[in-house]
Amino acid sequence: MNPPRILLLGADGQVGWELRRALLPLGDVRPLNRTQADLGDLDALRTVLQREQPELIVNAAAYTAVDKAETDPELAQRINAAAPGVLAAWAAEHHAMLVHYSTDYVFDGAKPAPGSYTEADTPNPQSAYGRSKLAGEQAITASGCRHLILRTSWVYAARGGNFAKTMLKLAAERDSLRVIADQFGAPTSAELIADVTAQMLQRLRTDPALAAQASGLYHLTAQGSTSWHGYAQFVIAAAKARGLPLRCASEHVQAITTADYPLPAPRPANSRLDCSKLQTTFDLFLPPWQTQVQRLIDELPL
Repeated sequence: MNPPRILLLGADGQVGWELRRALLPLGDVRPLNRTQADLGDLDALRTVLQREQPELIVNAAAYTAVDKAETDPELAQRINAAAPGVLAAWAAEHHAMLVHYSTDYVFDGAKPAPGSYTEADTPNPQSAYGRSKLAGEQAITASGCRHLILRTSWVYAARGGNFAKTMLKLAAERDSLRVIADQFGAPTSAELIADVTAQMLQRLRTDPALAAQASGLYHLTAQGSTSWHGYAQFVIAAAKARGLPLRCASEHVQAITTADYPLPAPRPANSRLDCSKLQTTFDLFLPPWQTQVQRLIDELPL
């Protein structure tokens, strides 16, 4: 039996890189980066689909420059909305399945704490980036293709830059730091996102009854929540406990407000996502956010 053809887009990104590994047991993975499959070029994207003839499309590519999207909303819409629409239309026509990743930015973040957003909550994006991602979700749903839309938040990866590494670099150079304390979410590793994606796909493959009714939207983050300030404190305390030479102690991380650090695009104050639907439907456990942040710290060179 020939293994299913899996087209992985955005294969060099944070989540895409981890999906290269996680999807390997599921089929013949064709990983394509932005040079090989540019979602900004819709005709070229259609050519890739015709050439590869995938049975499963996993779209880990996106326009993620949140602030830049405010001045270039057309490109954000093309990559985050029009391109997923092309993928979904092709999947519907060829009876393929599409996995697509979305974001907490589809919400306005105004839900009172400690409430979490569910899949049933009405989106209300406040940024060009958030509007483009919501439009992508809507295009996929409207296509009628079999799909999993996975909303996540505060994504980081061991490979490349991330918030934790930035905080540790600054903590090695400075005696104190100022970090936003009025935005809340769950730091979620790209590794976890990729592994859960693979687990979900395997369940759909082996459970026809589930596969017949599980197409749809799911929230996927690590469990619990913290602020950027609390996140920074955890990272610095864990790194100091491991023996990394830092000038700044966790108690010298000062709390500031969003208003103290203005940016072009508004950020949701509450990015907590309720993942109960995913956990119940697929019988999966999502670990506390601290688990993999600690692992990230433990793997840093001394």
